[in-house]
Amino acid sequence: MSYKTFTMDLAGRTLRVDIGRVGKQANGCCLMQYGETTVLSTATASAQPREGIDFFPLSVDYEEKMYAIGKMPGGFNKREGKASEHAVLTCRVIDRPMRPLFPKDYRNDVTLSNLIMSIDETCDPEIPAMLGSSLATSISDIPFDGPCAMTQLGLINGEFVVNPGYAQKQESDLQLTVASTRTKVIMIEAGANELPEDKMIEAIYKCDEVNKEIIKFFDQIIEECGKPKHSYQQFGIPADLDEALHEFCPAEKMEEAVFTDDKQQREGNIAEIKAAFLEKYADNDAFKAGIDDALYQYEKKTVRKMILKDHKRPDGRAITEIRPLAAEIDTIPRVHGSAMFTRGQTQICDIVTLAMLSEAQKIEGLNPYITKKRYLHQYNFPSYSVGETKPSRGPGRREIGHGALAERALLPVLPSEEEFPYAIRAVSETFESNGSTSQASVCASSMALMAAGVPIKKPVAGISCGLVTGETDDDYIVLTDIQGLEDFFGDMDFKVAGTHDGITAIQMDIKIHGLTRPIVEEAIRRTKEAREYILTEVMEKCIPEPRKEISKYAPKIVQIKIDPEKIGDVVGQRGKNINALIEMYDVQIDIDDDGSVSICGTDPEKMNQAVEAIRIITTEFEEGMILTGKVVSMKEFGCFLEFAPGKEGMVHISKIAKSRVNKVEDVLSLGDIVRVICLGKDKMGRLSFSIKDCPKQ
Repeated sequence: MSYKTFTMDLAGRTLRVDIGRVGKQANGCCLMQYGETTVLSTATASAQPREGIDFFPLSVDYEEKMYAIGKMPGGFNKREGKASEHAVLTCRVIDRPMRPLFPKDYRNDVTLSNLIMSIDETCDPEIPAMLGSSLATSISDIPFDGPCAMTQLGLINGEFVVNPGYAQKQESDLQLTVASTRTKVIMIEAGANELPEDKMIEAIYKCDEVNKEIIKFFDQIIEECGKPKHSYQQFGIPADLDEALHEFCPAEKMEEAVFTDDKQQREGNIAEIKAAFLEKYADNDAFKAGIDDALYQYEKKTVRKMILKDHKRPDGRAITEIRPLAAEIDTIPRVHGSAMFTRGQTQICDIVTLAMLSEAQKIEGLNPYITKKRYLHQYNFPSYSVGETKPSRGPGRREIGHGALAERALLPVLPSEEEFPYAIRAVSETFESNGSTSQASVCASSMALMAAGVPIKKPVAGISCGLVTGETDDDYIVLTDIQGLEDFFGDMDFKVAGTHDGITAIQMDIKIHGLTRPIVEEAIRRTKEAREYILTEVMEKCIPEPRKEISKYAPKIVQIKIDPEKIGDVVGQRGKNINALIEMYDVQIDIDDDGSVSICGTDPEKMNQAVEAIRIITTEFEEGMILTGKVVSMKEFGCFLEFAPGKEGMVHISKIAKSRVNKVEDVLSLGDIVRVICLGKDKMGRLSFSIKDCPKQ
């Protein structure tokens, strides 16, 4: 059966799309090839809507196959397991711009699947996966107001690089992903090395230009290969229910119910309205079934009208006003570092743990340049933080995404391994949540790192802006520091983190079909103003700079350098020597191939003893050298001393004491610690030592 192939030049490499070649039973399928990176993207939808839900059930898969880079999977089963964190984050980047382009009342299950089949290191598979998801959905019969396109941008030596490869990303000062429709930007994800706001805006719209060219290419494919969109069962609020609710609860009463800065009070007010309404219409089963959705839409309409038309926020704040802030450090005793940051009813406690570099997370993935993570930022969102009850099932995609965003925000200010030879884990515990916990996590983590004595270059703060739009592009209002209600009922969550000098991370999500450039520029300007205020007035007053020393409870690390050819002497046969050192001095020891040795422990004296033992093991004994050893063996002709694990020497019986010694046992016992001087080599070429000739201390 014939198929169609389309190609375009994208940033100096060929983007090839095959339609109708494979996956013909999916609603939409395209085989994407960018350079020699190959991704199979499919879009499928269920025939009927899922019953009993009030949301659009979209799922996105990004399947990393090790055969794509010619490697066997690790582990006993030799089979790919659950999705990696990188795969989860890529799924989120695909989901976030595409979700708003589906009908709001579409209830059919939709799955977007991306199978990574081969990798050309100059062409990141995220690009064809993102583009393939959009195109597969656009040519399918699934209702979708696309296409959209996505572009990545790097900044190397001051020059923008479109769709950088793996190696280029390692040296880039910017990792930016932007999604666009034909007319507007719909998603931004960025990590940056303190990029100025103007440069970031320039980068965003450089991506937007490329996206528009890709969409022109997609339009040609859709025109030739696209299927008619299928009809679907629509869901809405019955007109009689909506009319009855507005009659029962006039607009003034609903405004009074939502106009409070206390989340629990607001929820209680809405619950009272619901209970009274259901009591009045107790015999109407249809009203009972639809009241939750009707109340949600009524509350949403009220909040949006209050903000957009009256410039009134539910908690009474001004449009640019930040909620009350509080910061403290050393919240939790005995941990290596801790801090708590509170913004209104959002509260994050962050705990930092330091460990040896060997504790860094090992990563098995498709990117050959990323094999470990020295800095881990993890985020937890328990149900009690929003007053709910549900069992903990481990971190979901949202938690993984929030942790990665805070991690990305702080990476540019972390010290190098040479400056601070520790693996670092920061865990953000959400104590209370009412809007933008991820950015509160950035603030809390920055302070916790400084409290732990991590010499970060500068503190980092984060804040989020929201948006409410009207009927036209110029009818909108941007809100500084959105709370949960403004996030739920608004059109945008624009998170920006950075230092005084520039942006380190951005994550923008929207619920509408895109943002105009004036909105993007105003949001970035607002977040800069708010970030400066948080840094200057709150965080830096709490802890102005990193502590000079790490906690007494944190492990201490001493680094020394040895001759790489002596590594085997330190390790010993089957690890005998190094294990003896670890047990003897209660330390951890890491040795790199270049001869760098890290000794980690909590007792400085024992650590120094371990350092000295390693120096002895790796040192060639010379005449005149004075050493301390333990008697480990006694013979008729003398005794053997152990100076360090695997490093021994002999003292002849004639060199034990100035007076005659008939038996070694008359003077020494096993386990005795003695000082000796090296006499050099004897006639047999063996090193000899003397106790009697050793100078007194």
